[in-house]
Amino acid sequence: MITIKTIAVNEVELAVKLFDDYRMFYHQPSNIVAAKAFLTERLTNKESVIFIALDDDLAVGFCQLYPIFSSVSMQRTWLLNDLYVDEKARGKGIAPQLLTAAKQFGLQTNAKWLLLQTSASNTTAQAVYEKNNWVKVDDFFYELPLI
Repeated sequence: MITIKTIAVNEVELAVKLFDDYRMFYHQPSNIVAAKAFLTERLTNKESVIFIALDDDLAVGFCQLYPIFSSVSMQRTWLLNDLYVDEKARGKGIAPQLLTAAKQFGLQTNAKWLLLQTSASNTTAQAVYEKNNWVKVDDFFYELPLI
């Protein structure tokens, strides 16, 4: 059974390997130490929110949101900057569950919308976003209106 939860600074280890794998997916070199430091700093400074997907006690996916603001609407919005599911866990509906958790969080924080950026060639991810009601704004950006 998959469980989705936000993690605190003292739980950052749950996301480190997934975050490192995510970065390698985008052709960055592996660096577990720097990945842990980066995530720890984001959570310590309250600069992001990380949702983790657990299959029993095994971390199999995550998404990370960063706060941004809309001056025109004078409201908070969230940038869903990172979403990754371990290759062995794909096909189990984990990405949609993470997207749902992000949406619920956006609603709870009275955000106007969620925004995400993906590679124009990442058609697999784009299909998941579109199936979950995200609207393609251009080749790279999707948004999910909340209000």
